[in-house]
Amino acid sequence: MQVWLRLLVVFWLTIGSAAAFTFNRESQAVDTIPAAELPYEAQRTLTLIKTGGPFPYARDGIVFGNYEKRLPQRPRGYYAEYTVKTPGRRDRGPRRIIAGEQREYYYTDDHYRTFRRIRE
Repeated sequence: MQVWLRLLVVFWLTIGSAAAFTFNRESQAVDTIPAAELPYEAQRTLTLIKTGGPFPYARDGIVFGNYEKRLPQRPRGYYAEYTVKTPGRRDRGPRRIIAGEQREYYYTDDHYRTFRRIRE
């Protein structure tokens, strides 16, 4: 009987840890960065977003799907993405600002692998 009890405790701890990890991953706040510490190009993009453009890239303002689930979960269409010019690159590069409907902004410089919420 003790073996079953031990197995049950181990199972419960394993499931509990996995559930806690999942909950924390979804609910944890992303790192932050002050707007003044953003690269110049990101500061410029943030200004364009707030003033409504004009935007230099045709894909600026498209829906950001948050498929990686690294930002807080919201309904599709809540987030829009904008390109941050990367010096020396001819393509759009890896840098983006993601804007939420509630005027929250996130910066990524590694093409959606990590995000930092912009503090203003």
